[in-house]
Amino acid sequence: MARILIVDDSPTEMYKLTAMLEKHGHQVLKAENGADGVALARQELPDAVLMDIVMPGLNGFQATRQLTKDSETGHIPVIIVTTKDQETDKVWGKRQGARDYLTKPVDEDTLLKTLNAVLVG
Repeated sequence: MARILIVDDSPTEMYKLTAMLEKHGHQVLKAENGADGVALARQELPDAVLMDIVMPGLNGFQATRQLTKDSETGHIPVIIVTTKDQETDKVWGKRQGARDYLTKPVDEDTLLKTLNAVLVG
């Protein structure tokens, strides 16, 4: 299956997303903030990234922009997974290069369908 990088500063969300992905055979990489997420993505080149928005330091919008605009990581699909559910946030997330935008709490079916869609291109 795929190697998925989760970038989220919430241990609870990290646990939930990891459990959903591992249950379906995916390998999970983890980063607790945007800067670490960008660094790990550059180092490991995962198949996809699940990106939270509200994090200390480099937020998810900034981290998404760095990944999607970089020639080494631009091919990696980023899915934003956040509690921010305003339409302006969704539009801004897509403008930063995110392939999709999910609102927490995200259910397993939605997560897997979205992930499969971006993985096949």
